Amino acid sequence: MVRLSKIYTKVGDTGQTMLGDGTFVPKAHRRVEAYGTVDEANAALGVAICALPDAVAAAHPILKSELELIQHDLFDCGADLCTPIVKDEAPGAKLRVQANQHKRIEALIDQYNEPLPALDSFILPGGSAWAAQLHVARTAVRSAERCVAALRTVEPDATNPESLIYLNRLSDLLFVLARVANLASGAQEVLWQPGEGRSQGDG
Repeated sequence: MVRLSKIYTKVGDTGQTMLGDGTFVPKAHRRVEAYGTVDEANAALGVAICALPDAVAAAHPILKSELELIQHDLFDCGADLCTPIVKDEAPGAKLRVQANQHKRIEALIDQYNEPLPALDSFILPGGSAWAAQLHVARTAVRSAERCVAALRTVEPDATNPESLIYLNRLSDLLFVLARVANLASGAQEVLWQPGEGRSQGDG
């Protein structure tokens, strides 16, 4: 269990930070960027959860608890990324994202996507305010995914591939939930019209 008795440590004053294994690295290290961006994604998701509209909550009564469980997953992901995998690490010795977590997300994607109308175009982020917030969270998760992918290119053996898979599936789920949000609120999805801006010339 984590116990925080002092909030500031001054360790970061020199641009260094301590990983979960006790080693110090620059704050610009790819591993720090990876778990830091996961934290940003979690914060964006937290904003969306706080703004969950009554209409959506009524239509999907356990959605809030499902999203809150995802926030726990994202903390797991950050803890995983914060502690590099070492050779011959014993199973269960460290908190690692596991396959059953991304499989749970896949089940949610299938559940929420099934009643949605098929898409024949990309959609613009928006429609309803809550859908737009979910798209902000989705793109934050995509940023985290890219950071983890970059980390795995330089430290593949020390980085859990399940963290990357989880983030990939989560961004897909948030896309689906943005569509769910629009459907529940009666908002119209705006389809991307390729080259639309070119038709609005100088006049």
